[in-house]
Amino acid sequence: MLQPLTVVVLVATGLLAILAAHHLLRRRLVDDPIVLTGAAIEVALLVQLVVGLTNASAIADGAERATFIAYLFTVLVVIPATVLIAIKEKTQWAMAVVLGGAVVVAILVARLQQVWSLHA
Repeated sequence: MLQPLTVVVLVATGLLAILAAHHLLRRRLVDDPIVLTGAAIEVALLVQLVVGLTNASAIADGAERATFIAYLFTVLVVIPATVLIAIKEKTQWAMAVVLGGAVVVAILVARLQQVWSLHA
């Protein structure tokens, strides 16, 4: 795994979480900065998927390799799902969903790095 890419994703999810919290407190709905930040995170996660899949064979333990690959694919779904829910939901709580999604992505990316560091 690429350590700098992990840092970029974690910083971007932190930015998304801050934007979502700001929108939640101001009772605002989804706007372009939320969608663009989510799209940037998604591009970084796609790069991480490619890098992770090409290097997954370095993880010797089969169960940990399966966990690693499952996390690579699962993390891709979170941001689009939460942004889509936020677009469809027309209440202030839509931003709470985006905030939760940002936290989940940060946790999954940190776990990916942890599995990689321990077993590769």
